[in-house]
Amino acid sequence: MDTTRKRSNWLVTGLLLVASLTVLAPMYFTVITAVKDPTDMRGNLWLPPSRWNWSNFAEAIDVTNFGQALANSLLVTVGVVVLAILTNSLVGYAIARNLHRRAFKAMYYYLLSALFIPFPIVMLPLVKQMSALGMDNIWGLILLYVVYNLAFNTLLYTGYLQTIPVALEEAAMLDGAGPWTTFWRVIFPLLTPINATVAILTGLMTWNDFLLPLVILSDASQYTLPLAQYAFQGQFSTDYNLAFASYLMALTPMLIIYLFAQRWIIGGVARGAVK
Repeated sequence: MDTTRKRSNWLVTGLLLVASLTVLAPMYFTVITAVKDPTDMRGNLWLPPSRWNWSNFAEAIDVTNFGQALANSLLVTVGVVVLAILTNSLVGYAIARNLHRRAFKAMYYYLLSALFIPFPIVMLPLVKQMSALGMDNIWGLILLYVVYNLAFNTLLYTGYLQTIPVALEEAAMLDGAGPWTTFWRVIFPLLTPINATVAILTGLMTWNDFLLPLVILSDASQYTLPLAQYAFQGQFSTDYNLAFASYLMALTPMLIIYLFAQRWIIGGVARGAVK
């Protein structure tokens, strides 16, 4: 028994090491490329730089208008996360407490069906509609992200809310609280783990997304970081040092947030999958 357990532990450890290398190797390559001189790119690309060139970051900030793109990404991400939590939690609550009714069950499966529709299928009609409404801007982009994440977030909220006893709401209603007060005063504070999960997953998707801003945003001053990287790469397609310096700066904020909040993601998803 002990021998079998030891072999299993070694196997799991080996798989974790291999999986870690698939992340650490590209990260190492990104970091050393970002601090190299162009002359170092002629040799072995995996070797450390002969001289650490930190000026690549300053130059990348200048040529990509990094500050403006960072502000746009922060505005979009924070706006989407806040609106998604406030609105998607309400949808999940309404469905979770009425899932025994045919209309709400149909609505639940209708929302889940959106998970199976590839974005390119609806991309062109969506672009024409947003342009006709005058919402081909950063505010329209925020609204689209909130709607586009509704299906998956409803799945998470519905599963999590089914683990919260209905007796808590019944007790609040006996004290004179209405449905609105019951949700915000009793239920919403209990949603902290799943709210954190939704915030991180929605934030990561919004921060890293390239296609939706590309087809919606028409003003270059509203470009998010992925679009700024695209424009940068098109203009400096051979200067990999500046490109990787810019990539590294773009991924650092979300990487730091994810490292501190990953336990909330795992815990929220696990509890939401109980029922």
